[in-house]
Amino acid sequence: MSKPTREQIVAALLKRHGQTFSGEMGIRLERNTPTMLFRWLCAALLFSARISHKTATEATLALAGRGWTSAKKMAAATWEERTRVLNHAGYARYDEKTSRMLADTSELLLERYDGDLRKLREAAKCDPAREKELLMECKGIGEVGAGIFLREVQVAWTELQPFADAAALKSAAKLGLPKTARELAKLVPNEDFPSLLAALVRCQLEKDQPEVLAAAGEC
Repeated sequence: MSKPTREQIVAALLKRHGQTFSGEMGIRLERNTPTMLFRWLCAALLFSARISHKTATEATLALAGRGWTSAKKMAAATWEERTRVLNHAGYARYDEKTSRMLADTSELLLERYDGDLRKLREAAKCDPAREKELLMECKGIGEVGAGIFLREVQVAWTELQPFADAAALKSAAKLGLPKTARELAKLVPNEDFPSLLAALVRCQLEKDQPEVLAAAGEC
């Protein structure tokens, strides 16, 4: 069997794993609204911990299910309420610490940006490096969390394009795909780039590179 081309690998990836994490949770980032952006920031915070992505997804949905879809609503909830919801969603190892970080981040967003992440973007003057710096001032959002947030928000914050975080690029290298965001982005239309990045991350999480490559060879 001949070695699959990059295009075949991308096609196999998108077919197997091509749903964004935000899309899976009904977070419509293309709308660029305060609610969608806040929900995705909470998700990025939760996904940053050393916990399964499925548990982080459940916890993100559980927070939204309680109506805590804005910085104001999240900050208004008690520590006990947030901790209980996280615990019931399976986020038990980090529930207490994460509950505090969600509150601290919500309060920071309210104080500096009126709870609207679009104002963080404005404060950064749409400079990607500055956007990342400001995001990392939020409790619980480090290098990994900022990367997760920016990876999918680029569908609305187009100044980021093309952006790829370390996790996606590491997975790309293992599959023989380009190791830079710019070269990787050439393989798909702009609107499909976040889906490709999500597919790369999912492939790494599932450790199913052999299956993806085998499917690519059959394309």
